[in-house]
Amino acid sequence: MESERQRKVASVIQRDLADIFRKSASEYPGKGLIISVSAVKVTVDMAIAKVYLSIFPADEAKSILEGVTSNAPLIKHELAQRTKNQMRRVPELLFYIDDTIELAEKVERSLKGADNPIEDPSLLVRRKKK
Repeated sequence: MESERQRKVASVIQRDLADIFRKSASEYPGKGLIISVSAVKVTVDMAIAKVYLSIFPADEAKSILEGVTSNAPLIKHELAQRTKNQMRRVPELLFYIDDTIELAEKVERSLKGADNPIEDPSLLVRRKKK
């Protein structure tokens, strides 16, 4: 169960990271890059924040996530500058791709009959826990 403090810290981190990514995506040379922060989960001890990103276009998501992860110290520093009056310490940031939209599209296609998992069992790939 998430405490009120965890929810508040996650909300502050989510809002400020969304702004940071919006500004950095506008500087990206390829037009049409969208990075949104879909969720932030903070551990009980406030040491780690798991940040879930939705990246469009999806085919570039893995390379964008690698770039974001390699720049995590710079992102954390920028976040610390923005939240210095709200938080004493900024948690370590761990970034993940949020694939819930893709999964919803797969379910919708399956419901429409486009992908039938009974005929093709390879469609039943299990999600990995993060």
